[in-house]
Amino acid sequence: MSETIFQSLLQCPRCRSASIVAAAEHLDCRGCGVQYPTLDQIPWLFADPAQSLGDWRNRLTQYLEEFGAAARSADADLAVTDRVPTRARLERLRDGYREQLQLVSALLEPLRLVMPPLAHATQQAVATRLPLRQDLHSYYANVHRDWCWGAQENQVSAELVAAALGSGRERVLILGAGACRLAYDLHNSGRQTLTVALDINPLLLLAARRILAGQTVTLVEFPLAPRRLGDAAVRRELRAPAPVRSGLELVFADAWQAPFKPQSFDAVITPWLVDIVELDFASIALHVNRLLAPGGRWVNFGSLAFPWRRPALRLSPEELGPALTEAGFSVEEMREATVPYMRSPASRHSRLEEVLVFAADRRTRSPRQPVPPGLPAWFDSHRLPVPRLAPLALAAEASRIQAGILALVDGQRSIDDLVRIVSEQGLLPAEQARSAVRGLLERLYVAGERA
Repeated sequence: MSETIFQSLLQCPRCRSASIVAAAEHLDCRGCGVQYPTLDQIPWLFADPAQSLGDWRNRLTQYLEEFGAAARSADADLAVTDRVPTRARLERLRDGYREQLQLVSALLEPLRLVMPPLAHATQQAVATRLPLRQDLHSYYANVHRDWCWGAQENQVSAELVAAALGSGRERVLILGAGACRLAYDLHNSGRQTLTVALDINPLLLLAARRILAGQTVTLVEFPLAPRRLGDAAVRRELRAPAPVRSGLELVFADAWQAPFKPQSFDAVITPWLVDIVELDFASIALHVNRLLAPGGRWVNFGSLAFPWRRPALRLSPEELGPALTEAGFSVEEMREATVPYMRSPASRHSRLEEVLVFAADRRTRSPRQPVPPGLPAWFDSHRLPVPRLAPLALAAEASRIQAGILALVDGQRSIDDLVRIVSEQGLLPAEQARSAVRGLLERLYVAGERA
């Protein structure tokens, strides 16, 4: 029954008008004809499904290459280290990296579709349409918190959100659901007919899919600040404490191109989301308003550490009320609470976090329609000329200089040799060449060592 309700709410994120219907091994838009695949039975409902699949496949390739390189680096360090405790830690890390590589490869096998991934060097040279600050390892610790050691944080979070949510919400949407523990707790403890957990990260959602199906998922935790030598890499068995009741659905999608018809939900929950995404709060409010039925409730839970450079967009709690009112909401509750945050038993890096919880009810339609974050027309209409924008021109010049310097590195030339040739070729003025060459090499070297 919940699957039928879920499918009845779907709307094509590409044309934003037609319904989506189930076909043999995919979902079809009745309007524009776009086909949307499924990954391990989870619908992949990005507006450009092929582009987003390619982006995430490339990120998977990069992820696996980085873990392989980390294992080789640990091996190299072992070859020159005699101290017994250090060797034990390096061996644990190396084995953890290798095991994680195999575990993630198996977990994300559904992502390996059709097109081959790009080579690592190619990925570094080109951009991606997914959020630039998101990769497969983003919020990876959340998986272990959700399904292994985070009982206290999970309980406190679920209680705060449930209290703000109230009763009588039949259809609930969670934007940025991550590894889905909050969705699981709210759904199992509530009476809603349908809970939809939406996220963009395949590692988080594919792990959640198996855990919610009653399976045990094995992954390796790499604490930021290990408490003991043995905590450098910890093998975790992740599982749900009890079966999930029917009605919890997962979907891959962009929250700001959510593949649902207007007014589909009685509640929308944004946990730890509004201050980390590349969309200002006023625009977020318009998108949430569109998804809510009249009288529907928006519950926000998390921090207010907005990333914007513009001061006007870094809202304080006192500014949220007017912003919500302008977007058609009435604020029913706003409170602060202190919650435990990422308190892994294997890490010294844990803290208490001050969170803000608000409940706002949709009273009127938004004063204007939400606009999905988009790119200029020349991105989608590939026959249009690409304008010579100032950032592109600057990047081109910087790349030309960097490429010229790096092409001279052959394993034989010294920094003095490089500086002399750079000056002679006119890449840089003589008085700037030394600091520029040394600075570039140092930056790349240090970045490689830290990676």
